[in-house]
Parts: sequence; structure tokens; C-alpha cells
Amino acid sequence: MPTVIDTGTTDLLAELHDDGVLVATLNRPDTRNAFSGAMGRALGELYTRADVDDAVRVVVLTGTPPAFCAGADFSGGTEVFERSESTAFSANPVSPPAWRIRKPVIAAVNGHAIGIGFTLALHCDIRFMALDAKYGIVQVRRGVMPDAFSHWTLPRIAGMATAADLLLTGRTFTGAEALQLGVASRVLPNDDVLPAALEVAHDMAINTAPVSVAVTKRLLWGSFALDPAQIERLETELHHHVMGEPDAREGVMAFLERREPQWSMTVNNNWPDEWPGPEDVL
Repeated sequence: MPTVIDTGTTDLLAELHDDGVLVATLNRPDTRNAFSGAMGRALGELYTRADVDDAVRVVVLTGTPPAFCAGADFSGGTEVFERSESTAFSANPVSPPAWRIRKPVIAAVNGHAIGIGFTLALHCDIRFMALDAKYGIVQVRRGVMPDAFSHWTLPRIAGMATAADLLLTGRTFTGAEALQLGVASRVLPNDDVLPAALEVAHDMAINTAPVSVAVTKRLLWGSFALDPAQIERLETELHHHVMGEPDAREGVMAFLERREPQWSMTVNNNWPDEWPGPEDVL
């Protein structure tokens, strides 16, 4: 049975499965999981916990059906976008974002994802999306602007032309078009999204080496700021970090013996000393 994790709010549910898959569920079904401050704070705290907990191998972010996240909560009327004078205000309400932690994060976007709901999914490493759901970064149609690092994540994920299309028009689109645009890793019938994401997460948790995945993720997200020579240098340094270590031997032996690997290295115990941690960028 999975272990239930107390997030401090019913707006975000979390449970850790025996295989190391942590499932985080946006949970305001009466509002189609409209985003709340409590949800954002709890999700950031959960990501922080996942980064330092070696029992967590993969995070899956999803929503309580029938939606993933409908975006901003308009129940307060026009006040939703009133100016905040607080020095604590940030256009990114989830800190750290999913791309900054060292564990892979899969978004199981099992229904509509609008505005902040969609930009949260862009934080993730892999996105499984629902065929018939509605998606969009619609903020320019509400008199504000896109948020949550979307000007940084979207061009990297789908290219400048697609980013300009979606951010400047604020138009909505379906899961089928999301695949064509390159923002979805896979598109499936709505009810199949979460099971498919969990299947991939389980495979990653069992068959991929934790440190190998963590350094690969960090280098991948930082790669756009690096030139080819810097990439070569960092890949070489990281190969020296993992080559000849227990997991490099175990990975080969498990393959030859046709069995599941038994990894012994962990992100916290075997992270490269010279490399930035989750609070830093590459």
C-alpha cells in the first residue's frame, strides 16, 4: 500500500508507492482543480522533499478528474488579478519548479490544463496529455501575461515559433494538436493518461540508475545556456563521476544476467561535489 504524505492542505494530495513513485494530485475537483496559493506552496514543498528523499525515484503530477488544472480561480471575480504590493509576490507560484529538482517529474495531464495549469505542466520533464482535453496559455486574453517561467520553458520544449504562437495568441488547442506542436510527449485517451504515466514512472524507478538520471536531467535543462565545448567538458566530467562506480558495474551485470538492477548509489550520497544542488541553476 502506498504511504500517504501530509502536504498540509487538501488542495494537494500525495502518496509514495513502494516502487519509489511519488504521485502528487492537484485536488480541488469542485473548481476543476483551479490553482490556489495553498496548492502552489504545497507543491513546491513536495518537490523539495522529493529532491532530498532517496526513497523517491520519480514524481508523477496529476489532477483529480475530470481536469488537470483549470487555471486561476475566478470565484473571487475580477479581484483575481489585482496588483500585489507584497515583496514576496512572484510570477512563479511553485518554488522550486519541477525542472530544478534532481528527480524526474512526469506530468499526467489527464484533463483540461489552462493558464497556470498548463505552465505548471511545462515545468515537468515528460508530459502525457489527454486527447480530448482543452489546453492553452490564455493569460493575454485575461489582461495579464504568461507566467511560471513559460517564456523560458516553452521555447526550449517546442521552439520559438510554437512559443510565439501559443503565448501571443492565448488560443486553446486539443491534445492532438499538443502532440503536433511538440508540447506533449504522448497523447492518449483521457482515462489512459495516468496509468500510462505510472507505468513509465515504475519502469524508470526500477531500471534507471538514480545518479545517472539526476545528472542527465540537470545537464539537459542547462544545455541551452552551454556551447558544444562546454557540453563535451561536462559530459566528460560526469562520465568520470559515474564510470567504475558500483551502479556502472551493476547496470551491465543486470543486463547480462537478465534481471532487474539493484542500484546502490543515491542522489544525496553520490551527487558530484562540484555540481549545483536543487537551489541553484546550472
